[in-house]
Amino acid sequence: MIVKQLEVGRLAVFSYVIGCEGTKRAALIDPAADADRILAQVSSLGLTVDCVINTHAHPDHISGNADIVERTKATIIIHEAEASWLTSLANKAFLKMIGGRISPAADRTVKDGDTISVGNVTLSVIHTPGHSPGSICLYDGHEYLVTGDTLFAGGVGRTDLPGGSMKTMMASIRERILTLPDDTIILPGHNYGPTPTSTVKVERENNPFL
Repeated sequence: MIVKQLEVGRLAVFSYVIGCEGTKRAALIDPAADADRILAQVSSLGLTVDCVINTHAHPDHISGNADIVERTKATIIIHEAEASWLTSLANKAFLKMIGGRISPAADRTVKDGDTISVGNVTLSVIHTPGHSPGSICLYDGHEYLVTGDTLFAGGVGRTDLPGGSMKTMMASIRERILTLPDDTIILPGHNYGPTPTSTVKVERENNPFL
């Protein structure tokens, strides 16, 4: 599996290119901005984008959806509880402030336990509500976990936005993330911590919020 992390936009968002080495198909997770740079990375790897996966629908994570879809014809995938937010007026106003565009509607919605195929790579959907009602993590089954804004390196997501709940998010982290193998590599949604990635063991033992 190919994994490339890119910090994009004004808010230190981490976007991810997830590719299949055999088929050269790819998914873009949270392509928040800088479509030119993201697609240049895709091209340099010899990949073709099949889909955009949003870990949640907050504007800072979806602001590049429209540009990516226009240029690649990729489908958009998001949790069913977040789909209506992609095209909401509230999102449109904030997107304008950060220089983004409103996202196209989702082509597919997912729920906990669903899988997303990227060539021969399978990503499992883990529903981790709390930061937002439909926040998800994406697990490749043995090595990588993309955590969106649920868990950062040394931190956790905010819960003061509509639909947020600290109690719910902490339960998601403890019951859905910290139960994974210790060496699972955490790929967070923002560059907010001392390192760009972490592991389940490091966060369980050292994250001050946990």
